[in-house]
Amino acid sequence: MSGAPTSSGGSAGPQPLHGGALALTSVALALGTFMQVLDTTIANVSIPTIAGNLGVSADQGTWVITSFAVSNGIAVPLTGWVMRRYGAVRTFVVSVLLFTVASLLCGIAWNLSSLVFFRVLQGAASGPMIPGSQALLLAIFPPSKRGTALAIWSMTTLVAPICGPILGGYISDNYSWSWIFFINIPVGLLCAVICWRSLGRSETATQKLPIDMIGLSLLVVWVGALQVMLDTGKDADWFASTQIIVLTLVAAIGCVAWVIWEVTEKHPIVDLSLFANRNFALGVVASALAYAVFFGNVVILPLWLQQQIGYTATWAGLVAAPSGVVAVVLTPLAARIMSRIDARWTASFSFIMFSVSYFMRAGLTSDASFGAFVLPLLVQGVAMSFFFVALLTIALNGIDPQRIPAASGLYNFIRITAGSFATSLTTTLWDRREALHQSRLAEASSIYDPTMQNALATLHGIGVPDTQAIAILTRNLIGQAYLLASDDYFWLSGWLVLLLIGLVWGARRSLSGGPVVGGGD
Repeated sequence: MSGAPTSSGGSAGPQPLHGGALALTSVALALGTFMQVLDTTIANVSIPTIAGNLGVSADQGTWVITSFAVSNGIAVPLTGWVMRRYGAVRTFVVSVLLFTVASLLCGIAWNLSSLVFFRVLQGAASGPMIPGSQALLLAIFPPSKRGTALAIWSMTTLVAPICGPILGGYISDNYSWSWIFFINIPVGLLCAVICWRSLGRSETATQKLPIDMIGLSLLVVWVGALQVMLDTGKDADWFASTQIIVLTLVAAIGCVAWVIWEVTEKHPIVDLSLFANRNFALGVVASALAYAVFFGNVVILPLWLQQQIGYTATWAGLVAAPSGVVAVVLTPLAARIMSRIDARWTASFSFIMFSVSYFMRAGLTSDASFGAFVLPLLVQGVAMSFFFVALLTIALNGIDPQRIPAASGLYNFIRITAGSFATSLTTTLWDRREALHQSRLAEASSIYDPTMQNALATLHGIGVPDTQAIAILTRNLIGQAYLLASDDYFWLSGWLVLLLIGLVWGARRSLSGGPVVGGGD
């Protein structure tokens, strides 16, 4: 649907703030990001509790996660169009308020169907929150403090995924699961009120843009099919399932059709011309791939700790918590360094630290101490403190200020989608590597093997019956297979991240505190 856009009021947008107003507004914008990211992870560990209370199976309960991911995945890339149509401040504040209302509805849901429906509303409402807070933070800080703005945004993005599982597990264990949604209400109201009072009078210029209905429809179809395929693929045994094959074909054909339509449409719903900027294209690809590896490790480590090593959900969360603390402490320092040093160097340093962390994990054993598990995560915290700021600086270098919301929405959409891919593919790869190692270990083991005979004799000596003794040894064999599968994944992660260093050096020089360099190329 095409037509000439017309201007409709607005101003040049929010101007840089100072002093207490800057600090308060920055915290409020950061809270918007925190709430959205928190809600992508907080429900994960609560699914068994939610499913049990609503009288459904755990598999059915996973639709609480899938429904949010699908609607959020569709809404995020629309941010640029919506903000140009209605204004960045208005879009962000309304998004936060709708998200808050949807959180209330999720908390009072009376069955699975109502909860899934309200989660769809919550995911759709939250679409503009991450790119909106990012764009507004960049607007209210002076250009020389751009790195600080990105640091504040990245700190909340780093901390929320770590807090989510811990909070979700604690609330589910000690209170009603509804409180994982109710805690958003006071935070959302505070965020909306502060942002509107501080920025409501300096709305960005708006345009009465025509709605690209065909582009929007294609986006809904292929992103929805992709998210459902990724979330249900493992349980359906992937391409052994006709449903997964159909969803994959719909996603692939829909994506190709959508791209062709968007690059030829006069007023596209998503501005794909941003990829003409070399820094944006390389920054997005490097960020998505590195985030996929990072998120895969975020998924695998807690699973390994809980399923094979005997950690509770809370203790598995506490293993990761120190990395978030390190990242929060070091991110302001990283922002200051990046105002003077080319972001390609800091991105390379981040990738090296990530690889060191993954290689350290590859040396862990099932009987490692709590501290041994925490140490690689501390190194990861150093990597995280530079990662988001560096990659965002590279990606947004050369982007015109008025296109920042669109660029931010597209950047975060691809990053979030990469995380969805990582979650599905990582667990599948982990299970299949475990099956391979288990079969090889079983081939190398025999009831007549002297080592096996000694182990059985030891168990018999302490009164363990023969059947139970064999079960214990089988359990140990499975645990060893998962250890080897985890080591495989950690080694692979380390090498993949190192390879990404070459990608960022294809971009132009970027400084977070300096002027943007060049235009699209």
